[in-house]
Amino acid sequence: METNYSTKTSGNGSDTVGAAKEMFNEAKAATKRSAASLRSELSSLKNDLDSLVDRASGLSDDELRQAHTQLMSKFSSVRFAAKGMASEAGRQFNRGMETTTEYVKDKPMQSVAVAIGTGLLLGLLFKRH
Repeated sequence: METNYSTKTSGNGSDTVGAAKEMFNEAKAATKRSAASLRSELSSLKNDLDSLVDRASGLSDDELRQAHTQLMSKFSSVRFAAKGMASEAGRQFNRGMETTTEYVKDKPMQSVAVAIGTGLLLGLLFKRH
């Protein structure tokens, strides 16, 4: 699910902000779908493992080997899905960094003002505690 986000601006940075919002919303939706899918796969793996433990004493060596192979295959699938989620999170982070960099390049003074304001607010909050 590779999407090309254009960050060309018309001088005011609104295109960059729009691209950032679009990217954030798409990333949020993709993360929810991936997390739901991973939860479902983990639940299925847990149920299969519980079932195997319950009936393990009555299985032959060949049946145990076959069950082990099936569980390892499912585990591999879950691990692959988790790696995919981590990879997608990395891509989304990099896109966010690129968008932020473009915004700072387009509006350096506004970016500095936001950074100073944020610093002052954090300083006041931490000074109270």
